[in-house]
Amino acid sequence: MMLEQGDSAPDVALKDAEGADFTLDRYRGKPAVVYFYPKADTPGCTNEAKDFTELGADFAKLGVPVVGISKDKPAKLKKFADKYGLTVTLASDEPGAACEAFGTWVEKSLYGRKYMGIERSTFLIGADGRIARVWPKVKVKGHAADVLEAAKAL
Repeated sequence: MMLEQGDSAPDVALKDAEGADFTLDRYRGKPAVVYFYPKADTPGCTNEAKDFTELGADFAKLGVPVVGISKDKPAKLKKFADKYGLTVTLASDEPGAACEAFGTWVEKSLYGRKYMGIERSTFLIGADGRIARVWPKVKVKGHAADVLEAAKAL
């Protein structure tokens, strides 16, 4: 079940694009944006990452880091970031613990075939560590700007 507004954000272990360990706890005490996307270097995921990168300075002015999470290996995330000049933090959740904890690992259907995958979702976490806002089943166009506006309201 996907986390909802008011829930505590779980502290999950991840790897960054360099392969270094980190947890979401590093952002405790300040707001943060955590977005989940299905697969690096696919059209929707690329556009979403580019949109968050374009607004990166605005998020930084607010003191709101942005973390994109997928199940891709760190090496693939690094290649993805380098290819498109992405400046958001990309994190690998290969084991799927973060996806499970946030409730983004769901059954999907494509051409009648059911499979498990990441539901594109975004969570705005308040400085208190609680979910301030959730965007499930994200449509990419204009999404990063919507998240920025919500972050300004914190």
